[in-house]
Amino acid sequence: MKKNLLLIAALMLSVSSLLRAQTTQMNTYCNPLNIDYTYAIYDAARNISYRSGADPAVVRFRGEYYMFVTRSMGYWHSTDLSNWTFIKPEKWYFQGSNAPAAQNFKDSVLYVTGDPSGAMSVLYTDNPKKGDWKPLPYILSDIQDPDLFIDDDGQAYMFWGSSNTFPLRGMKLDRHRDFRPSGEVVPLFNLKGEKHGWERFGENHSDTVLKGYMEGAWLTKYKDTYYMQYAAPGTEFNVYGDGVYTSKSPLGPYIYAPNNPVFYKPGGFANGAGHGSTVLGPDNRYWHFASMSVSVNVNWERRLCMFPVYFDKDGLMYSNTSFGDYPHYSPSTPVKAGAFTGWMLLSYKKPVKASTTLQGFDARSVTDESIRTFWVAASNDSRQWIEIDLQKPATVYAIQLNYHDYKSDIYGRAEGLNHRYTIQGSKDGKTWITLADRSESFKDVPNDYVELSVPQFVRYIRYNNIHVPTRNLAISGLRVFGKGGGKAPKEANSFTVKRKADRRDALISWKSRPGVQGYNVLWGIAPDKLYNSWMVYDTNTLELKSLDKDMKYFFSIEAFNENGVSERTRPVEVP
Repeated sequence: MKKNLLLIAALMLSVSSLLRAQTTQMNTYCNPLNIDYTYAIYDAARNISYRSGADPAVVRFRGEYYMFVTRSMGYWHSTDLSNWTFIKPEKWYFQGSNAPAAQNFKDSVLYVTGDPSGAMSVLYTDNPKKGDWKPLPYILSDIQDPDLFIDDDGQAYMFWGSSNTFPLRGMKLDRHRDFRPSGEVVPLFNLKGEKHGWERFGENHSDTVLKGYMEGAWLTKYKDTYYMQYAAPGTEFNVYGDGVYTSKSPLGPYIYAPNNPVFYKPGGFANGAGHGSTVLGPDNRYWHFASMSVSVNVNWERRLCMFPVYFDKDGLMYSNTSFGDYPHYSPSTPVKAGAFTGWMLLSYKKPVKASTTLQGFDARSVTDESIRTFWVAASNDSRQWIEIDLQKPATVYAIQLNYHDYKSDIYGRAEGLNHRYTIQGSKDGKTWITLADRSESFKDVPNDYVELSVPQFVRYIRYNNIHVPTRNLAISGLRVFGKGGGKAPKEANSFTVKRKADRRDALISWKSRPGVQGYNVLWGIAPDKLYNSWMVYDTNTLELKSLDKDMKYFFSIEAFNENGVSERTRPVEVP
């Protein structure tokens, strides 16, 4: 009997440990990406403190990956494109790189450039984990947002541009002579907002006065075609995305891709998919890393994201950003990499209680699906908590916790930052189990994402603060993902698309149904090429200003709730 009791006790301890343990090799990820973003220093004179990560240049070198990010005082390393570790290099740009470029040459040398001054040499190393970077002696001048590209034949090129006036440009470089220019500067292409609606400036492309900015060149070669990616119309906007031109030669002539924008995520919790890089990841699958907007403390407050990249039978580069800030399968997951998990958002606009609240920063902000609103606790100590009532028990698979910088008073690459907390779940609000335990973790996790090793059936979710590195405890999103116990919504009906006199714009409407949380409006240049999507909540209309003036489109819509996703409507042709 005693032996049996000991075995039962051991089993219970094992189960308890399993529930408390954090999975180190998760099968899924969730945008915005959870890395230890560096605090910006260039607004310190105004006492504005915020993290930011943008303009990622991700490259594969000797089977592993390196990610260079604007003004980060170093860079990150990964073996799987999911788990990233910061590297503080021996030598680096004193002021941090700006819109950096990175290029691997035959796994022998890794090159990087991106001096914020615009005058830059190319740095190189054969040991990026050590970071003993050496500069080549030649200085390239007047280069903003560089992209260094080395073709299969060893010929090097530099592409650059960040302007609302001037085009992207390119030129040949002599790789054997310190990457000196070896040819004329070639203008490639410029924005054409008068034709391409998505290139117009402003939130939702609503500014009709200012011109959009084109920047962030990145060249990818796939088979015999060169795909020049570029960002528009401005990094602070929800509609910041990446478009593509294609060519059979690095210096053109380039042809505008008809399915632009290729990387585009204007709706949902975190917006934007612009100024990025495309890298060949595990299992020879391509991934696009890009910038997402926060833009609360300053316009340039941003986070990073990644999306899968595909090439269709007609050679079009495209992505899938539907449910783009919900959990997806990670790059190293066999077969499913990049696919949506089907775990729905359980926490949207659910009732919230908090230990304390600083006046003006409502606790309901943690469930409103906006990264730009946030709760601030009146105190910052281990007695603070926030609790969500899902209203019905549901199966929880994952939780994303997004902290916000409210008067954080941290600048630069601070050492020793960490977040410690626990998250509990309960069926009745009285008896609790641990879903996530960071009580003994000393990691810096500003956008923490926890995939539960064992899904749990609960109604209440409770965050218990232990420590945050900032002056204030502020959270913009406590997002709970899983599966509700009800039915997915039926297909949306009365779906109409009316193109306006300005053919870049369309008014889209549908009839609301009960029990629907939101909708994905999908469009593309053919019924089987509905590559773009826009997620909306609590509405039955969308004014879309992203269309190309001379292009015919097809539209569809799908409804979703916390139980699943409806069938898509039959694509509607809109001349």
